Amino acid sequence: MMPLSLAKINEKHVICKINGKDEIFKHLKNMGIVVGNEVSIVAKNDSNLIISIFDSRIGIDKMMATKILIREA
Repeated sequence: MMPLSLAKINEKHVICKINGKDEIFKHLKNMGIVVGNEVSIVAKNDSNLIISIFDSRIGIDKMMATKILIREA
């Protein structure tokens, strides 16, 4: 497993675990970012990521992305 922040652009991954407090978990769950879902990075820069999940694009910061652990799909 590795954090989402280290993934390469356009590679498909599966979310394995989400670290952090309940409020972080709930916030990500409301966006559809839950264990078992497939995710890929569309674009990234020094501080933010745009991810694709369920044909939607969501912007998150890299600190949040480090709490999302993934594996290759």
